Amino acid sequence: MPRPEKVQAVADIRERLEDARAVFLTEYRGLTVSAVQELRNALRDAGAEYKVVKMTLAKLAAGDAGIEGIDEYLEGPTALAFANTDPVATAKALKEFSKAHDVFVLKAGFLSGAVLSPEEVSRLAEIEPREVLLAKVAGAAKAPLFKFAGMLASFNRDAASMFSQLMDKKESGEFIPEGGASDATLPTDEPEETTADQAEEE
Repeated sequence: MPRPEKVQAVADIRERLEDARAVFLTEYRGLTVSAVQELRNALRDAGAEYKVVKMTLAKLAAGDAGIEGIDEYLEGPTALAFANTDPVATAKALKEFSKAHDVFVLKAGFLSGAVLSPEEVSRLAEIEPREVLLAKVAGAAKAPLFKFAGMLASFNRDAASMFSQLMDKKESGEFIPEGGASDATLPTDEPEETTADQAEEE
């Protein structure tokens, strides 16, 4: 029968796995105590926490949480980085730390039900911050509105020009009302009518 402390340890790891938005597996062999503390601080600033856990317990917890595909990485001196808020920020912190510490190894990640290779974690770290992405999305959403507003402004200018020409013709006596001579035409410099399809293309 499992000891109560072991059961509790597995439950704690499982809860962290289930609550985290992403989990990254690292090998910390060769790191000094001060280096590990430096990493913990960087991850804390990124909204993550760094835990050294027993691999046997981590495997049990992953199985209980329904996480598959990471058992092969849960070997040796492995620590888990739990991204509680922003997976990208956590990946960036891990990547930056690895640049300064050659012995630090980023083994794998787990995000949205998929196992990430070290290369994929590195690409995740290169994604721009959430605030920048939101700003770009907002900018892209506004662009068509500016284009549409410009189209409406152009239409209004053309319409005003057409009516102005008609009024000038009427005042000069050149304007022939509907039902008059059959060869009556609008001025040759009148803007062509813009169809809905053309407007959409513009």
